[in-house]
Amino acid sequence: MTATEASDQAPTSMNNRQILQAMSGLMAGMFVAILAGTVVANALPRIIADLGGSQSAYTWVVTSELLAMTATVPLWGKLSDLYNKKLLLQLSLGMFVVGSLLAGFSQGIELLIFSRVMQGIGAGGLTALAQVVMAAIIPPRRLGKYAGIFGAVFAVGTVAGPLVGGVMVDTSWLGWRWCFFIGVPFALLAIALLQRTLHLPTVRRDVKIDYLGAFLIVAGVSAILIWTSLAGNQFDWASWQTAALTGGGVLLLVAAVSVEARVPEPIIPLGIFRNRTVTLTTIASLLVGVAMFGGTVFLSQYFQIALGKSPTVAGLMGLPMILGLLVASTIAGQIISATGKWKIYLVAGGIIMTAGLALLATIDANTGFGLLSLYMAILGIGVGLLMQNLVLAAQNDVPASELGAATSVLSFFRSMGGTIGTSVLGAILANRVASEMAKSLGTEGEAAGGSSHAVPDMTTLPAPMREIVENAYGLATAELFLVATPFAALALLAVVFIKEKPLKTTSGMERLAEEAKQAVADGDKPSSPTPVS
Repeated sequence: MTATEASDQAPTSMNNRQILQAMSGLMAGMFVAILAGTVVANALPRIIADLGGSQSAYTWVVTSELLAMTATVPLWGKLSDLYNKKLLLQLSLGMFVVGSLLAGFSQGIELLIFSRVMQGIGAGGLTALAQVVMAAIIPPRRLGKYAGIFGAVFAVGTVAGPLVGGVMVDTSWLGWRWCFFIGVPFALLAIALLQRTLHLPTVRRDVKIDYLGAFLIVAGVSAILIWTSLAGNQFDWASWQTAALTGGGVLLLVAAVSVEARVPEPIIPLGIFRNRTVTLTTIASLLVGVAMFGGTVFLSQYFQIALGKSPTVAGLMGLPMILGLLVASTIAGQIISATGKWKIYLVAGGIIMTAGLALLATIDANTGFGLLSLYMAILGIGVGLLMQNLVLAAQNDVPASELGAATSVLSFFRSMGGTIGTSVLGAILANRVASEMAKSLGTEGEAAGGSSHAVPDMTTLPAPMREIVENAYGLATAELFLVATPFAALALLAVVFIKEKPLKTTSGMERLAEEAKQAVADGDKPSSPTPVS
């Protein structure tokens, strides 16, 4: 088959029914990824107390998954530009199943953290590939129409996760291990649905994977993230460990940039950063990750420890933020599809997210649920307007052959921001809690976990001690949001400088075919998109 024939046989625009069928497996896969993160949220305080973990272990259970996801997202994204996207999605779901089973059978913190790494690698594939596949089958101008469907999946997974997790923890004959097992059947269903419904063209061409670049990127990012996780807790910020991890990380990343600039198939094509939209959306995604993930990941701990709520009630208390996100993303998506205008929603999202974080910086152990709900709803609306539309802006402004790389770069930097935010703010939380408890109890604070950063089991504490712990966690959580607020403001600044461009009306598959035809017209020998079931 010639390149021209292959281009002519490339898929044409899909109708709504075909798109919905193709999205069924994607939605099941995304539901699994969302459920895995949210179902554990309200169970973590009980899990850590059960396994005898510390506040550092609490942070690491969250951070290890984020770190693995962050480090592998660029690899998944690059592979999606070279190989069958459906098989890659199924592989990522398979890894997710293995990680979930290991987590459910964990008997110690070490195995639990390792299993979270496995889950993170799988989640990295789902995070990068789901958005790449959406861009391949749906034109940017029509993408908003389907945002409500993914928004509904996101809302169900996010709302059901904490509730299901809380109920499992509170049900003696189930327990927290089922928080990990419950995602397995959904992952297997997603694999089967993808096999039946998703049919995409795969570009057949000679490729050479940049293994050295991949190793340097993963090693460099991991060194920096491990430093942010341990500094201030396991060792001082100013110490030889800090110098070794930061110096080594920077050297590895410099070497990675040098390699990526020379190889024919780089993991992260440096050329895409010449695109102003990609650069600014990448910066904004990094800052959004720091502000949003770093600020909100400890909310469940605040609900259970500072406010003294059960895991089930803590799950219900997160609803205002999720509903705000769902409503904002759905309505904005519909309006963007109808009008083609998108920048105003990015700017509004940046303003509202900054305001929400600033308001949450005023909470304490005595904040009423009504006021707390309002603040969380404001934050959710801001995130809903901002996060998905950053991806839309970048996907709209790159060639179809670079959709995977551009999408994974944004996911990579957002995840890296979230990992750094979670690690640094987790250290701030532990130190502030220890400081507040030492201030109230003196040397007795050590017995309550002040110096060891242990997560207290609130059910075993006497009333006077419980009040001191609640106050300490309330003040420490507010400080996290105060630290996160400037990062949201910087994300807003980056968004302001993004230039609005008309949304394209052709899908990634159609654009890829057009690029192949243009290459033939220019006398090049392009790759042949060959349908693969």
